[in-house]
Amino acid sequence: MNPPEPVIAQLAHVELLTPRMEQSLWFFRDVIGLEETARKGGSVYLRAYEDFYHHTLRLTESSGPGMRHIAWRAASEEALHALAARLGSTPYDRGWSDGDLGHGRAYRFVTPDGHPMEVLWDIESYQAPPDKRSLLRNRPQKRPLRGVPVRRLDHVNLMTRQVGPVREFLQDYLGFRLREQKIGEAGVEIGAWLSVSPLVHEIAVMRDATGAAGRFHHLAYWYGYPQHLIDAADVCADYGITIEAGPGKHGTTQAMFMYTFEPGGNRVELFGDTGYLIFDPTWKTVVWDVANESDLEKSSIWFGGKLPETFYTYGTPSQDATPSGRSAGSL
Repeated sequence: MNPPEPVIAQLAHVELLTPRMEQSLWFFRDVIGLEETARKGGSVYLRAYEDFYHHTLRLTESSGPGMRHIAWRAASEEALHALAARLGSTPYDRGWSDGDLGHGRAYRFVTPDGHPMEVLWDIESYQAPPDKRSLLRNRPQKRPLRGVPVRRLDHVNLMTRQVGPVREFLQDYLGFRLREQKIGEAGVEIGAWLSVSPLVHEIAVMRDATGAAGRFHHLAYWYGYPQHLIDAADVCADYGITIEAGPGKHGTTQAMFMYTFEPGGNRVELFGDTGYLIFDPTWKTVVWDVANESDLEKSSIWFGGKLPETFYTYGTPSQDATPSGRSAGSL
């Protein structure tokens, strides 16, 4: 079942939970340069300097790390209501919310593995105050003078018991296209990379090596320049922020990457460049045979060492809220 019209336009924002609000804020605001746009209750709303909306990250105080929801912008108001009608009679339906700071009503649902999501249409664009207005008319604000500032939200990655059902849900109901795929022994699907735009992915789905359901792997912010990724690595090393892997380059997506843990315990990927873009309307899914040792190694890391075991086993929420070896950062 493929929807006849586009359903999703782009990734809008992610709400992350943190048990260490001030330390997490330090990471997102002072290390990777996000801008604070509002506070409400136990939440702080932030955005990167080339994000056009009110926020792309809602950081909420909680007893442990995790992802509370992922929000998508619909392709149109009609697409939003059509999606609600299609999902309304399914077990995935969670009804409508009245909205939040920066956006109007949103339709809520879960994936087959339980990941909470919402789709919205009415949204508030960011309006920079005079002292932050850029001379570039196509840039929402000036580049911040804090840390190594990221430019925009890029993608999210989910951990699942089984990749297939979640991947099919994203394709069948939300209109995502399968760009790359990893197949393991006995034909088991290990990972999938999907997008609704020329980006190679706005969302990835990977099998959880622990067998847990509905966990979150990471969100990623984009630099666009590999040098900034090296600068960020230097800052992380100097300020006690654990780098789980990288800087390196993935074979899948061809992007420069680095994985870190923000002080609250959530994994954050910093993207040094875009990877490659897809414009071909007849694109054939790239399939990696990870039962083959060469494909297994080169699809994960083209260069930059090996991914540690935690990459496949640590997700949030977790019984162990602090991944092994992760320092807390500092203020």
